[in-house]
Amino acid sequence: MTGTDIAVTGLGLVTPAGIGTAASWAGVRAGRPAATFDPALGGNPVRISCRVPDWDPDALLGARRAHRLDRFTQFALVAAREAITDARLDPATWDGARVGVVLGCADGGPGTVEAQHRVLVEHAADRVSPLLLPMQLPNMLAGQTALEFGATGPNLVVATACASGTTAIGTARDLLLLDRCDVVLTGGSEAMITPLVMAGFARMGTLSRRTDDPAAASRPFDADRDGFVAGEGAGVLVLERSADARARGARTRARVAGYGASADAHHITSPHPDGAGLESAMRAALADAGCLPSDIGHVNAHGTATPLNDLAEARVIHRVLADPLVTSTKGVTGHLLGAAGAVEAAFTVLSLEEQTVPPTANLTTPDPACAVKVATTATTARFDLALSNSMGFGGQNAVLALATP
Repeated sequence: MTGTDIAVTGLGLVTPAGIGTAASWAGVRAGRPAATFDPALGGNPVRISCRVPDWDPDALLGARRAHRLDRFTQFALVAAREAITDARLDPATWDGARVGVVLGCADGGPGTVEAQHRVLVEHAADRVSPLLLPMQLPNMLAGQTALEFGATGPNLVVATACASGTTAIGTARDLLLLDRCDVVLTGGSEAMITPLVMAGFARMGTLSRRTDDPAAASRPFDADRDGFVAGEGAGVLVLERSADARARGARTRARVAGYGASADAHHITSPHPDGAGLESAMRAALADAGCLPSDIGHVNAHGTATPLNDLAEARVIHRVLADPLVTSTKGVTGHLLGAAGAVEAAFTVLSLEEQTVPPTANLTTPDPACAVKVATTATTARFDLALSNSMGFGGQNAVLALATP
């Protein structure tokens, strides 16, 4: 390995598979699809989604605090709280100036925007909430997290569409390598399951139309895949330099060994058919980690279950790597959009810890054109290095190389 080791010392998850890391991992490991019929999407051509189950922000954050936050920020605060506790850090005692927050999201708070637009249309401008902008602005994801935990170091939100969470983690790693921070709360959060957003995705033809059987709709790498199912949630990781983590006696759950990013410069939504941009990002992550393609034992694929994405990604994995065991956890969680990369990075950390690759739910007829080895059951395997891939609209690509401690 090259460079300074960066340790993952804490994980926090809020996903359609469950609230908390243990519940989320249990659902993914069991391959239990979270997609259901969504009554809030009435009137839409696609009315299925992967919602966070039993979400009660008043109980988790307090009613006064929760009502001043959009759903995407609520998710992030709960995930960050778990991650900080998992890392055995105490915000009351840390040097806030050395604690950064780098989070990703694709859209901010469309739920708040849509609700307040209805107020404007149905009532009057003076009925619109003064909290509209503080609730919906994307940067408030990091701003509210810093406010919650007294983190006064570098604070930013990155937006690279569905690669946002991965880009955020890569950026956080760089801040640590540059000695701008000692601790960074990083990851992503998203809450885009709204009538308007889902109508837009449906009009683009990106969503699965398997509305008669929601649980079977998200089918990564399956010959019968027809689009993604939208999900929501958050993933937050605590990153520190490994030497600092050791000095305070912290547990290192995994290491961020490498990072690569690129742009396809090909199409506004479709990936390059040969995955040229993703290949560049994967090779950059491998080089940054100082490892060979044959060292990678597992890939947590972007695997959205859209026909073009899965084919392009499979081509790159087959071309670049030896014979890793691949999974797409989106078969369970759906596509968490800007939070997807962060949540999947956390799942990759858990795979490394348990030496277990979770199944790709709903993969019943593997697409012969996707010539990669995809796990269909929870599979025990020995590997010390894994990749977590992300791709996004606009040709955004980001890849993390994660390693055992």
